[in-house]
Amino acid sequence: MHKNLDVYEEQAALAAQQGAQILVFPEDGLQGINFSRSSINGYLETIPDPQQESWNPCTDPDKHNNTEVLQRLSCIARRHNLYLVANMPDLQPCTLMNEHFSSCPPDGRWQFNTNVVFSSDGQLVARYHKQNPYFEDAFDTPPQPEIVTFDTPFAGRFGLIICFDILFHTPTVVLVEKGVRQLIFPTAWYPNQLPLLDAIQFQQAFSLGFNVTLLAANIRNDKLITTGSGIYTPFSATYHHAKKGDPEKGRLLVARVPVLDPLWVGQKIATEESVAKDESTSSTTTDSGFCHQQSLFKSSCTETVSSVSDSPSSFILSMMYDPFTFVLLNDTRGILNVCDGTFCCHLQYRQLPQGSDKELYALGAFAGTHTKNGRYALQVCALVRCAGLDISSCGHEVEEAETKLDFLLEGKFGTRYVYPSVLASQLVLEQPEHLEKSQDGRVTMRHSNMTGGLVTACLYGRMYHLDNEQMREEQMCVTGAR
Repeated sequence: MHKNLDVYEEQAALAAQQGAQILVFPEDGLQGINFSRSSINGYLETIPDPQQESWNPCTDPDKHNNTEVLQRLSCIARRHNLYLVANMPDLQPCTLMNEHFSSCPPDGRWQFNTNVVFSSDGQLVARYHKQNPYFEDAFDTPPQPEIVTFDTPFAGRFGLIICFDILFHTPTVVLVEKGVRQLIFPTAWYPNQLPLLDAIQFQQAFSLGFNVTLLAANIRNDKLITTGSGIYTPFSATYHHAKKGDPEKGRLLVARVPVLDPLWVGQKIATEESVAKDESTSSTTTDSGFCHQQSLFKSSCTETVSSVSDSPSSFILSMMYDPFTFVLLNDTRGILNVCDGTFCCHLQYRQLPQGSDKELYALGAFAGTHTKNGRYALQVCALVRCAGLDISSCGHEVEEAETKLDFLLEGKFGTRYVYPSVLASQLVLEQPEHLEKSQDGRVTMRHSNMTGGLVTACLYGRMYHLDNEQMREEQMCVTGAR
């Protein structure tokens, strides 16, 4: 941990030199990944609740015992005059959480995957315990969900989430619905999974879907296929996605972004500011309108895709462990529909002349409960490049493509929580030209003039309201079996 803290110190110095005001480190960045409940014991510290007491570990190191890591993090923040967010393991004796003593683990203590936040003078200002662990034997789920925010003098309020939290209503949607528009996201996103949930793909999709800023710090681990970090706003994306085998160990991303906290800006509309970029950066602005005289598909504004005749024969294949219904894109241009039950996806597309005839594309739809490595309800429309020229390859992971498509992808969703993404060859993010959500649940994404071949374009809808219904059905089945 001291070796990793030395790296944190180096990166904090570099960030401060570039004018950074807040610095975010990855999930599990200090102790590593894949511990058991007992093997992580030597890495645990008891983190005081900053809502209950005021403490600066750097200036008052003797107030609490066994807090070497907290003290070091505090002093890094203080020395470099920046807010610092780190992830570390927390031990809370059940005596400190007496109101939940009845649910105390058998060994008499809680162990939590935890974000800590220090102000620029080293004060511990926030502590958040991860609500949705992802196969983490070392950690407990908090007995009560925590909704944690902290204020800064330079950008107002930020909310805290960790990794798998981003796919669930609590705490993530709760934070946004409370008006939090700047979220901090340490993650160990493993494995990166194409074509729908690559790290940078979903990070940007979340930012666009919620119209928020997301500061996402991902750990780098080739064996677990974890990589992909970024600074995302509704207007821009500054990101890095390492390739397997790259000799580098990490990348410091620095960007200047608009303040989105409405309280901090006095209810004024935030305006985009310049963004510091490197070779891994993509930055574009969204189109302000949908109907133009020079329409992409020369259709009137009143024409709807659903009025088109039935698409060719569909087929069902597994994509990311879910049974998607697909139709193939058999021509260089056209209009397609595909449905999974009553949920339908619609596509207008045109392949650019330089496209490859050795690549196959399919439009897929899925509506149901994802059950592999977590349970959550989805409605998804996805345009994907198949791995080969046989239909059985559709839905497999692909990272490269030559075919550029102009397209309009649309679905009528039973949720307002829809996350849009466009991923080009070699894992390059593209900002959709236009996004539109209507009152009846219809979501439209249009994009053209791609910089690279299309790997996937996706509208990823989360049916949060069905998650609990699914759990209740399972409980009823268990009760009936007794």
